[in-house]
Amino acid sequence: MPIQNERVREHVFLQAMLADRYFPKHLVAKGQDLLRLLAERIESEAPVGKAVHELTRATAQAFNELQEEFLAAGSEIETAARDAIGSEVEFILQAYGYAVDIEEAIANRDW
Repeated sequence: MPIQNERVREHVFLQAMLADRYFPKHLVAKGQDLLRLLAERIESEAPVGKAVHELTRATAQAFNELQEEFLAAGSEIETAARDAIGSEVEFILQAYGYAVDIEEAIANRDW
């Protein structure tokens, strides 16, 4: 299902990571897909309030798993990537009107 929210649909996710050669482009693309999937799930499931954490934490878990691929490629989800991913999840939440703490939303991250 295509993303309906125009602001989210037109947003280029993880732009800073794309610009940094340290991060393999094909893995950044996987991260972008995870963020688009989060937006799609928010639109289709329309969780109320902190129930959105089920979705954001599923996304954080998917990034936890993607970390292995980054490591295998000689990269990692380090400070710059961590900030970029957190900012993108926060952007998505704000775009859909959620006012939640980003640290709480992705509390299960291990990056």
